[in-house]
Amino acid sequence: MRIAITRGISPNFERCEVSHLARRPIDLDLARSQHREYENCLGSLGCSIHGLPADPELPDCVFVEDTCVVLDEVAIIARMGAESRRVESQEVAEILKSYREVLHIASPSTLDGGDVLQLGRAIFVGLSARTNRAGIDQLRCLVAPHDYSVHAVGLRGCLHLKSAITQVGPETLLVNRDWVDEEMFRQFKLVAIDPSEPMAANALLIGDQVAYPAGYPRTRERLESHGIRIRTVDVSELAKAEGGVTCCSVIFNDRAADRK
Repeated sequence: MRIAITRGISPNFERCEVSHLARRPIDLDLARSQHREYENCLGSLGCSIHGLPADPELPDCVFVEDTCVVLDEVAIIARMGAESRRVESQEVAEILKSYREVLHIASPSTLDGGDVLQLGRAIFVGLSARTNRAGIDQLRCLVAPHDYSVHAVGLRGCLHLKSAITQVGPETLLVNRDWVDEEMFRQFKLVAIDPSEPMAANALLIGDQVAYPAGYPRTRERLESHGIRIRTVDVSELAKAEGGVTCCSVIFNDRAADRK
């Protein structure tokens, strides 16, 4: 059984951290409606939703992915690069204690979950404004007992690694070649986004289907031409805050349920 941790949209969502986009007005009611549809999409793809309430003091709390990295063996609680966001990890850590051994990234290291792309036993981590090399090194030490390799990936022009590249199939990745060095991923099949849609590389693979933003139809056509099954979801208001379909959930297998 898959668990999806999500969190509601703060009434102060317009005060969210923005790094690479010009700040634009956000329709809060529409953002909440889109988030509900996003959760419905996750549910229809087999996820059991564990929703946390929004917090007025945490404008970015909907972007729950950044709080942690969850592997089959262990959960690592992130120390996020934006100091204003670090308290977001506390409630997520309490939930994860029911499912995994919980470890923590410690100061002065920083790590955002949105910079972490797990591909089998290999973990790729973006060197970004939110994740530093010390954070990557610390992650490497924490997961080494479980036989994972960790690889630092250079980024340019984007917030997180998953802004630039995500998994859309067992051996297939969707990539914005302007934002990441694709040579790091040469062992995989790469599908390039349509150049007119630079934000289109963020996709969420769940089982054998991909939750994908409705706002990038040209890239969606490219994915479908490769036989990838798409479930579109409108996240246009979340995108104004540099959000996408990966960053609004933490998805992992409930191993206890699987053993029953």
